[in-house]
Amino acid sequence: MPAYSPYPAREPVSAPVRSNAAQMVTALAFPAMGGALLLAGTPMVDVFSLLGGCGAIGAAVVLAVSGGRRRIASVASVTAAVLRATAGK
Repeated sequence: MPAYSPYPAREPVSAPVRSNAAQMVTALAFPAMGGALLLAGTPMVDVFSLLGGCGAIGAAVVLAVSGGRRRIASVASVTAAVLRATAGK
């Protein structure tokens, strides 16, 4: 019979997440999309709002996949502030 311990068992530490092709394409697509929108005549404020919102959504998805509910709950207020700031409110 194993010895009793009053301390909870520790979860194994996972390896750090490495970047993959989907993350690299996204990192390169945002500046390209912003440049294309500016060349098409879209006002800069609208470009920043769109790209800021997309970035916030992407960050929320990464947190949801890698961090779980607790981390999302702690970052939700920051994400809402970023979305309000990009919307200019």
